[in-house]
Amino acid sequence: MGGHIYNPTEVPYRANIAALKHIGVEIIIAFSAVGSLREEIKHRDFVIPDQIIDRTKGIRPFTYFEGGIAAHVALADPFDPLLADIIYSHRECLKNPENGDNVTIHHNKTLICIEGPAFSTRAESNLYRNWGCDIINMSALPEAKLAKEVEIAYQMICMSTDYDCWKQDEIVSVESVIANLKQNAENAKKLLSVILPDLEKALGEGKFADLKGVMKKACITTKEAWTEEAIQKLEYVLPGYFN
Repeated sequence: MGGHIYNPTEVPYRANIAALKHIGVEIIIAFSAVGSLREEIKHRDFVIPDQIIDRTKGIRPFTYFEGGIAAHVALADPFDPLLADIIYSHRECLKNPENGDNVTIHHNKTLICIEGPAFSTRAESNLYRNWGCDIINMSALPEAKLAKEVEIAYQMICMSTDYDCWKQDEIVSVESVIANLKQNAENAKKLLSVILPDLEKALGEGKFADLKGVMKKACITTKEAWTEEAIQKLEYVLPGYFN
């Protein structure tokens, strides 16, 4: 359903990722509007983050492993490095001097995910800059965590719409964000069209095979303690792992 009816907290992240996994999805490329915390990341630039800092409030359902089966997913690299490299290899595709296009694609940046739906205070925005964060959004988590739990390669492509509120001469408004978001949408389609063949090739060559089976080793609950309800739920996203 369209219309932007959900606040970031209300998005059914678990259901969305579970549905994609259940139909056989192995790669997720997620496009997201973000605020820039760095002068060099300008409006309408694209960013490929490699790290996340979590500033959500723990009120979003964030795992499939609960109610009788516990597991600890490795999250040192919340995004997939191979996907990031493939996307970044096409960094020149959004530059066209003839029509004035000059979109820079940045990579190896740190994203901070806040709860929302309110934008940051100026003190918070400056704090995140001091922490070394480069961009800010409200939806990277728990999406990236959940994709890891079901062994899907995941990479977010972030599209800068504003400078958050750290920049004194810029006021963040819904109107300005939406205006830049609409311009970013066309560039997103263009980028996606050039990376899809490489993604298909990498998948066909088995370059994401190392993701398979990792969650079997991540489970720490003894088999005797598994509950039937937990087993049934996990069977939907990781069939055959816990039966």
